Amino acid sequence: MSVELKSTQFRKEREETWRQLEELVLRIDKRGVRALDADELTRLPGLYRASVSALSVARAISLDRNLIEYLEGLCGRAYFHVYSNRRGFWSTVAEFLLSTFPNTLRRNKWFVLTATLFLVSGATTGFVMTTQDPDRYAMFVPTEMSQGRDTTSSREELLDVIYPESSVGEALSAFASMLFSNNSRVGMLCFALGIIPAIPVFYLLFFNGLLLGAFAALHHQHGLSLDLWGWLLPHGVTELFAIVLCGAGGLILGHGLVFPGRSTRRENLGRRGREAATLVLGAVCMLFIAALIEGFFRQLVHDMAIRYGLAIGTTLFWIYYFGFLGRARQPAEVRA
Repeated sequence: MSVELKSTQFRKEREETWRQLEELVLRIDKRGVRALDADELTRLPGLYRASVSALSVARAISLDRNLIEYLEGLCGRAYFHVYSNRRGFWSTVAEFLLSTFPNTLRRNKWFVLTATLFLVSGATTGFVMTTQDPDRYAMFVPTEMSQGRDTTSSREELLDVIYPESSVGEALSAFASMLFSNNSRVGMLCFALGIIPAIPVFYLLFFNGLLLGAFAALHHQHGLSLDLWGWLLPHGVTELFAIVLCGAGGLILGHGLVFPGRSTRRENLGRRGREAATLVLGAVCMLFIAALIEGFFRQLVHDMAIRYGLAIGTTLFWIYYFGFLGRARQPAEVRA
């Protein structure tokens, strides 16, 4: 009789909490977590913890078996919804692309700006030095990348590369692949060498800029600047920014190693490493997009206006993507 009274009183005091939890769990079972609004999602963990506490007390004071079995079943189902990740693969990919990647970049914008500065500085230096002394072109552009295009090339030979006929199409594809491979390699090295720490990252970004600047100077001397940038920018806007993000990832690693703050270097490196890896994973996606543009659009479209139109379009897209996308999903404390 005493146990029965205890069970009745125990249930009466806590039954409303269990009922609310069971209702939320049933709705998630039927329609998924999207069936709950923001307030209900906030209450779910608290209701779960209260029910687990009630189950612990019920076991300790040996209440009736039916009540204990009910609470065990309810808590088991709720645990699955509170702690397990039920998002599918495509949902996870969408979350990364629409929120995690752009928000991570905004949190690390100063590293991105620093990496951009070194790449642009290298390009400016390479352009000015090669313009002043064309023989310096060979210093900045490796033979395997120039593929015969050097200071002895005529305007017509350079134009054949920018606006290829079928006879030089294979040569152009080979050069495009070489350029993409080089930029991808530089990007990955920038990230990997951040652990040294970051000085090699500065060098790689600057040297890759030198190569680009020297290449631009060669075409500028033949009056082909507009043609060159119309050839490079449709895919180059995406590809070069991906390199910058890899460089920023390397700088984040280096900063985490040199300036651990109040954490140990190991802890800080692990935390900063996740941020850097997010940027690099996003950069890999961008390199894939650049490869598609390079492999199809640029080979098929020779009209300069259309080429510049795509370059402007991709630039505006990335400005919107990294400047605004995902802000609504970002927690208020992170935005602050």
